[in-house]
Amino acid sequence: MRFATMHLTPALASQFARIALGHVAREYPNKLDHVLRREGETYGPRALHPIFFGSYDWHSCVHGWWLLLTLLRLAPGLPEAASIRELILATFTPAKIEAERDYLDLAAERAFERPYGWAWLLTLHAEAARHNSRLGDQLRPLAEAVADRFHDWLAGAAYPNRTGGHANTAFALIHAHAWAIEFDSDLAMMFSDQARDWYGEDRNAQAWEPDGDAFLSPTLTEAHCMARLLPEAEFARWFTDFLPRLDDSEPHTLFEPAMVSDRSDGKIVHLDGLNLSRAWNWRALGRYLPLAHAGHSAGERHLAAALPHIAGDYMGEHWLASFALLALLPAAP
Repeated sequence: MRFATMHLTPALASQFARIALGHVAREYPNKLDHVLRREGETYGPRALHPIFFGSYDWHSCVHGWWLLLTLLRLAPGLPEAASIRELILATFTPAKIEAERDYLDLAAERAFERPYGWAWLLTLHAEAARHNSRLGDQLRPLAEAVADRFHDWLAGAAYPNRTGGHANTAFALIHAHAWAIEFDSDLAMMFSDQARDWYGEDRNAQAWEPDGDAFLSPTLTEAHCMARLLPEAEFARWFTDFLPRLDDSEPHTLFEPAMVSDRSDGKIVHLDGLNLSRAWNWRALGRYLPLAHAGHSAGERHLAAALPHIAGDYMGEHWLASFALLALLPAAP
């Protein structure tokens, strides 16, 4: 028996759906990531991104849509299902998808949303492909454009990013690898090789975390990444060396939920996301831990600390439900 007792209930599914429906098509406030190339070049979010203009920023809109599509698959009878389907039909048109694809080709946007938004876009496409051929097929050129960018970037990326924020490379590899297994086997192999190159020699992680605005655990996310991308026996050897004191609940910082002092602050509220993503990590790593290991209960404590706070202030509300759903989904093998 595992300690993963919390699960996606019908009530939570409806709550998540209502939250996402309230922001994926909400244009303002908006934090654009756009390079102005000449004087007088000013555009609003919807003009630049006819699909992913909502949710405060591009990547949050992408994973807000992933949340809605995932809920529609898992709970097709939820009360919000008709509203989700209606919004999908109005939003994911060929012309709008082409405009999002064209934006990626702007020379000044080479690093646009790299790697966090890229990984979420691939995750969105993988979910769309599970639903029906039309939406999956329409989004595939956009996903393949992102995959091409991963190929080009990783060919010259000598070092990983070990932050607790959007630049974290381990988080991106987890999501992008899941897509590549199904759609690009060469890229999947490239991801595994890159993970070995970046993280294979890491030992005795100190887990000096959390940072004051982190929404990812660099330590647990790296371990989760290696669990996903390496063969099980290879990972088991690496994991023992990476966290050699885990059976003694050390480093202790990984076992205690972060305290969130101000949920109206867009950076401090990241710590609610940290608690949710740690819960996701602990659940994924649980299959490698003994049944009585403290990591199981640590994951549940992190989830319980953050789940009541996914709505309320828009600084957290525009993205936290996606991370809550990640934590509540069954752990991938």
